[in-house]
Amino acid sequence: MTQALKIGFIGLGVMGAPMAGHLRAAGHTLFVHTRSQVPMALVEAGATVCTSAQGVAQRADIVFLMLPDTPDVEKVLFGPEGVASGLVPGKTVVDCSSIDPIATRAFAARIARTGCDYLDAPVSGGEVGAKAASLSIMVGASEAAFERVRPLFALLGRNVTHVGAVGDGQVCKVANQIIVGLNIAAVAEALVFAAKAGADPARVRQALMGGFASSRVLEVHGERMLKRTFQPGFRIALHQKDLNLALQGARSLGMALPQTAIAAQLMQACDALGLAQADHSALVRALETLAQHELPGS
Repeated sequence: MTQALKIGFIGLGVMGAPMAGHLRAAGHTLFVHTRSQVPMALVEAGATVCTSAQGVAQRADIVFLMLPDTPDVEKVLFGPEGVASGLVPGKTVVDCSSIDPIATRAFAARIARTGCDYLDAPVSGGEVGAKAASLSIMVGASEAAFERVRPLFALLGRNVTHVGAVGDGQVCKVANQIIVGLNIAAVAEALVFAAKAGADPARVRQALMGGFASSRVLEVHGERMLKRTFQPGFRIALHQKDLNLALQGARSLGMALPQTAIAAQLMQACDALGLAQADHSALVRALETLAQHELPGS
């Protein structure tokens, strides 16, 4: 790093807190705000706690957001004491949340009228990736804005891609969530099938890891399913939100996403089973219910 920057970070949840920590550890001045209590580790590391999003925007030159859903981003940006009210020309807003691409483009247009740049930079990798600074980051922005923020992205992730214009990062993230959701459903179906057919699902998984069916989801979430470690990670409620964004987008484009719809319904079933706050690997519980057979160790 050649120069310490004034950075704001709003949203210090499971992923936001470690992301903000990496920026502070790199020597940047950090201003933070969150709706719950700011993690003590950030305070001890020297982060300045602000009482509002507006206060963060007033003090920082680059403001990161890491929030749950589209309405949360809109409120933080444009609500009372929001980010927009604290901006002056030349500042930059970077939204790492996973939200509606159409709304993202509208938010960017409103921020542009303040004389500031807006980047949508949703991330993939969950809590593990956030802590390890190994996230995949999908960026929608102008070339100049992307190059300006790229050194900060490098502190947060290993795979940083400038996908295209504003909104394209969110489109890419929705595509990512389609693939991940369908993979989780496929792994869950395979393991439940193997177990009900009388095979050892752990050994089946081990065998599959050496073949064409191998995937990161089979490796990580297959193990979660077998060990019943469903603490998030990435919550079913958030993945359900992302798949709903995909289905809404498909309707607006006049196209069908049949497999995505099935995965979304399985997550809805998990919600009905009281698992909305569990890790998305807990989708296996819906399939176990349908099969009337649980994996060993359940």
